[in-house]
Order: sequence, then structure tokens, then C-alpha cells
Amino acid sequence: MNWLSEFVRPKIQKTAPKEIADDLWLKCPGCGKLLFTKELKKTWYVCPECDHHLRLYLDKRLKLLFDNGNYTLVSLPKVVEDPLKFKDTKRYVDRLKAYRKATDNDDAIKVAKGLIGGIKCVVAALDFSFMGGSMGMAVGEGIVKAAEVAVKNRLPFISVANSGGARMQEGILSLMQMARTTLAVNYVKENGLPFISIMTDPTTGGVSASFAMLGDINIAEKGCLIGFAGPRVIEQTIREKLPEGFQKAEYLRQHGMVDIVVHRSEMKNTLATILKILTSKSTLAENKGEKNKKTA
Repeated sequence: MNWLSEFVRPKIQKTAPKEIADDLWLKCPGCGKLLFTKELKKTWYVCPECDHHLRLYLDKRLKLLFDNGNYTLVSLPKVVEDPLKFKDTKRYVDRLKAYRKATDNDDAIKVAKGLIGGIKCVVAALDFSFMGGSMGMAVGEGIVKAAEVAVKNRLPFISVANSGGARMQEGILSLMQMARTTLAVNYVKENGLPFISIMTDPTTGGVSASFAMLGDINIAEKGCLIGFAGPRVIEQTIREKLPEGFQKAEYLRQHGMVDIVVHRSEMKNTLATILKILTSKSTLAENKGEKNKKTA
């Protein structure tokens, strides 16, 4: 019998407040310090010691962005769950069931409407905790739906990328979402509406190679990884040591791939300021004029 696991742990669990997650302590990937989960919630999961931005769950991300944490979810189209009848060590349908139970989300995306800085917007956000935020048909449909809602209601469109890339269990059907999401973003722009892309850790693979890099303004969260293939894969391919900070948000900002790098605590205020500029009457009139010129 293990005295530590059989006797000490149950006593700790009984005295833990209900609102605290199952893991009372988290280890910071940046500095290695053990962090109390309850204290992390107050900083939106930013390490108070080294300022490392831990990954943020989807619902918390939406609450962070919208005024007073209030938003309305948009109903998304249903897709065929397992078009290829895929199975590796586990059936794809079983994986979906497991992730749905663990995250309480239907898939790796949610689309919401609400106010940001008093301006009504549509936000499509990915969830890394659901199969690595991988982009399958459900995510593709979510981005397309968000674009349609934005155009129909004349609203700015904001995407929040948090993904490891395409979903391998859906094969070529997942890769097709790169083209579909790109067309969806262009549809928003052609109608003279702003599209703002927020990239968080990580933004990689087919997501970074499609809609995530197409923003009128590309915003990256501090310290996040952005790229197509991972650093280790690149090093093994070219057999060279990569520069320090390669594929980090700050590196991409220096090389013109990202417009602005923002601390999580300043994300909402920064986004609100950008929205006010992009949705001013003069800006929208200019966009409409440019569109009319192209049509003529």
C-alpha cells in the first residue's frame, strides 16, 4: 500500500475548493516553477515568475476577448463524423467521443458573437485541447459559417488560431479546408469588412498556411510558436542549427510576418483599439469605394 497516494492525497482533495481544476498545481513550461491553478486563473494563465503564456482553454479565451465575458454562440453546421472510417490504435469516432466528453465541445472550434470594446464582432476560435486544435471538416465549416455571419450582419471577423495543423484522420478532406477557409476570408474582405487574425501557441501546419496568416492585421500572442513544420523537423531536414527564437512571435514580427505581438493581458484592449480604427466610417467608406472601383 502506498501511504502517500492512499492517505495523503484523498485528504488534499477533500479540502480543495470545487472551482479549482483537478490539477491543483501546474508546472510552468518556461521556468519550471510549480504554479497554483487558482492563482493562474487570476492572470489568465500567464506565469507570474517568467511571464510565459500557458495555453488557454477555448471558453476562457472567449471570455477574455468579449466585453464582460459575455457572448452568444453561433450554431454550426453538422458534418460527417468519420468519412474515411479511419482507425489506427483507436477508431476515429471513439476519439471524437472521448474528446467531446473531456472538453465538453463538439469539435475544435466555436464561433461567437458579442461586443469587443463596444463593437459587435464575430469570433471563430480554435481549441488545442480538442485533438490539438486540428482542422478537419468541422473547423472548415465553422470558419465558413463565421464569414457568412460577418458578411450578412456587416460585422468584423476575428479568428483565434490555436492548432497543430490538419486532421490526419480525415485525409484529403482536411487539406481541402485550407482552400475553403481562404475563400471564406476573401469573401469577408471583398465585402469591405475587416478580418483580424490572432495567433496563439501553437499556430502551425495547414492553419498557419491558410486563414491564420491572411489577416488585415496579424496579431500574435507573446512568445507563441508560429510556423508550418516544427523547428525539429526543419533542423533534421536542412541539417543546420536554426537561429535563436526561430518561429517565435517576436522573431516573426522582426521579419515582417506578424504586425504586432501582444501580451495576453493587453489583448482585449489592443483588439478594441484596432477595431475602432478599422470600423470608423471613413475607413469603411474607403473600403467600399475600393470595392466599387474593382467592380467597375
